[in-house]
Amino acid sequence: MMIKVSKERLSNQVYAILKGMIADHRFNPGTRVNVEQLAKEVGASRTPVWEAVHRLVQEGLLENIPNRGVFMCALTPGQAIELYTVRETLEALAARLAIQNMDEKTMSKMKKCLEDQYEVVRKEDLVTYSRLDYDFHAMVYEASGNRTLQEMLEAVKNKMRPIAMHITPILASLYHDHVEILEAFQERNPDKAEAAFRKHNHQMIVQIQASMKTDEWKEAPTKGANLT
Repeated sequence: MMIKVSKERLSNQVYAILKGMIADHRFNPGTRVNVEQLAKEVGASRTPVWEAVHRLVQEGLLENIPNRGVFMCALTPGQAIELYTVRETLEALAARLAIQNMDEKTMSKMKKCLEDQYEVVRKEDLVTYSRLDYDFHAMVYEASGNRTLQEMLEAVKNKMRPIAMHITPILASLYHDHVEILEAFQERNPDKAEAAFRKHNHQMIVQIQASMKTDEWKEAPTKGANLT
C-alpha cells in the first residue's frame, strides 16, 4: 500500500513538472515530446512519466499518436477564439466579485506585477510576460472568492497552450489593459473593471482573427504566447 501511494505521489510530481515545462514554452505547438528523454531529465522511471503524459493527453495538452509518438497539441484559431470568448465572460464576473473583496495588499502586489510587466514589455520578452500575466490574472481570480469560478478559469487557462501567433504588435496595448484593470479596482468601479477585462480578451480575439488571414498562425511557433 505504501509503495502504491509513493508511486502516485511521484506521478503527481512529474505531472507538475511537465505542466510547468508546457507553461514555460518548452515545447512548441505540434512538436514531438520525447518521453524517454523526459524520464531521464526528471530522474524518474518511464511509468510515472507515462502516467503524467496520459493525464496531459486527457486534458488536451498533449496528443499520443500511435506509431508516431507524443506531440504537443496546437490550438487551431477557432479553438483559441472559443477559449477567449468563454474567458471574457468568466473574467468579467470575476472582476465584479473581486471588487467586493479587493484589499490594499493585493492591489500593491498587482502594482508591483505591472512594474515588472512594463520592463519585460519594453524588452519584448514574451515568455517572462506570460508568467507575469498569469500572476496578474490569478490575483483577480483569487480575490473573486468564488472557488467554482476559479476552477473554471483555471480549466480554461490550462487549455491555452502556447499560441503560434505574433502578439508583439499588441503587447504594449495588452499591458495598458492591465493598468486599466488595476485603476478600476483602485476606484472600486465594477463596470470599469468588467469593461477592461472584456476589452482585454476581445483584443486577443481580433488579433487571432487577423492572423487567420495570413500564414502567421503557422509561421510563429517560436514566438507563441500563453497569455493575456
